Amino acid sequence: MAQITAAMVKSLREKTGAGMMDCKKALAETDGDVDAAVDWLRTKGLSQAAKKSGRAAAEGLVGLAVDGTRGALVEVNAETDFVARNEQFQGFVETVAGLSLAEGGDMDGLKDKPYPGSERTLGDELTHLIATIGENMELRRAVRVEVAQGVIGSYVHGAVKAGTLGKIGVLVALEGDAPEDKMQDLAKHIAMHVAATNPASLDVADLDPELVEREKQVQRDKAADSGKPAEIIEKMIEGRMRKFYEEVCLMKQISVVDGETKIEKLIEQAAKDAGASITLNAYVRYELGEGKERKEDDFAAEVAAAAAGS
Repeated sequence: MAQITAAMVKSLREKTGAGMMDCKKALAETDGDVDAAVDWLRTKGLSQAAKKSGRAAAEGLVGLAVDGTRGALVEVNAETDFVARNEQFQGFVETVAGLSLAEGGDMDGLKDKPYPGSERTLGDELTHLIATIGENMELRRAVRVEVAQGVIGSYVHGAVKAGTLGKIGVLVALEGDAPEDKMQDLAKHIAMHVAATNPASLDVADLDPELVEREKQVQRDKAADSGKPAEIIEKMIEGRMRKFYEEVCLMKQISVVDGETKIEKLIEQAAKDAGASITLNAYVRYELGEGKERKEDDFAAEVAAAAAGS
């Protein structure tokens, strides 16, 4: 049997775009014959995966996994909404979330991790899945959130699988020594609120300074047109900025769940009722496809093209 070298694997991978482990297997199956290995990969459909890599992928699923004081969120994209209903794809996203929970939230690092139940890496398993399902896919992002003492609350909106897969995923990190059930109720409340409002930051101090300055300039320009004295204008700007902070900062927002209490007051009251400390350390919100360019389907053109080719 021919010796399979790293250079041979690299060459085959460059020719076909197939995953490293698939290239190695193809060479082993064909006794090191590169041309035969290309045909073997084509037969398996694996060499076609690279051709799909340029196609827009803004659909898919957000996956969530929580274990005790740790939680992970991931986003895996595909071309169409139909793939989100595919059980094989759903299982893949759940596995990616589980790996992120165990290994950390660096997606580039996760791609080289062994994929459970196979001889492939996570990155190579994705290539295999692209070939199997027939759509371009992307491991877009991942994050892990932890607390030393407390709870990780979670919420999935637009769920296709309760609590783990959906269109929007939220993690909320509460640090403290209050009873776990009380903290979980509070964390779920906040997570649902975050899903609905998509705050720009945790608190005022965490806001992007450029965003704050732009808003101040907008308010200065509006106030300048009022013709009021400078000291009145300054107070007008201060009042409008307070309102701005209440709109975009999580701690300053009024809960959409009860419609009347600010998030910071909810936390204060929960801590007081429990006679313990509770601090909101962090939150993360992933919405499927946010910031990505989505493909606009022209179904009339597709039908016309199909008719012309028939």
